[in-house]
Amino acid sequence: MSESAVRFLGKEMDKRKDLAIAACKDVGRILLDNFGKRLRVKSKGDRDLVTHIDKGAETVIIKAIKENFDEDDILSEESRYTPCGSRYKWIIDPIDGTHNFIHNIEIFGTSLALEFQGEVVLGVIYMPLTEELYLAQKGKGAYRNGKRIIVSKRTLKEATLIYDSTIRLNRRPMLRTLDGLADKVFNIRMFGSTVRSLTYLAEGKADIEVEFNDKVWDFAAGLLLVEEAGGRATDFQGRRWSTSATGYIASNGLVHKDILRIVKREV
Repeated sequence: MSESAVRFLGKEMDKRKDLAIAACKDVGRILLDNFGKRLRVKSKGDRDLVTHIDKGAETVIIKAIKENFDEDDILSEESRYTPCGSRYKWIIDPIDGTHNFIHNIEIFGTSLALEFQGEVVLGVIYMPLTEELYLAQKGKGAYRNGKRIIVSKRTLKEATLIYDSTIRLNRRPMLRTLDGLADKVFNIRMFGSTVRSLTYLAEGKADIEVEFNDKVWDFAAGLLLVEEAGGRATDFQGRRWSTSATGYIASNGLVHKDILRIVKREV
């Protein structure tokens, strides 16, 4: 990113950061008010569900953006994307972990990222049940409730691996890869929520995440958080992650080459 872009962001970012935090907390209150209650659930596709709460939460965020930055582009999981040509693009997942939310499993949150000229420069994640607010800003570190967080220093044999739960979509390569990783790490987890997985990685509670089928609204804020916490995120070829990625590896950095070698061999 150029020096002029950095200076420009310095003037503009605080307003957008404040909006992102406030919007995520507003959505958090909606999620808390409706968690455990009867929901209107519809299918978006094969075993892909959405609720009326997803749409309502999305509306809250989009309204806040349009009232304050009406020329910014907005990409959200539940709406059709119509680009305006702005240098800014908001990337929204109103409920990451919708299936958990539907089944009263307490693992879900809201993700809001901001892209500037093609690069994600701000990420906010809010986990309402635990009142955890995660914030990452390009070049300024990663924070949980205002306290700096960093990735772990665990080795591969000590590592907790978080693995993609959508095995049915890429059964053979995902099972081969999981088999190749299983005896190299200490243990394996599946949470069904990318924001939970990546926040745990960023604060050193887990050490690796391997995803095959994520969308940009799932990972945009979380991968910036991991990087700003000192970790590393790449595609399966070892190139730095981008918003066009689907498969990626995120890690504490220390184990990244080993994980990348195994994944490249099996995919």
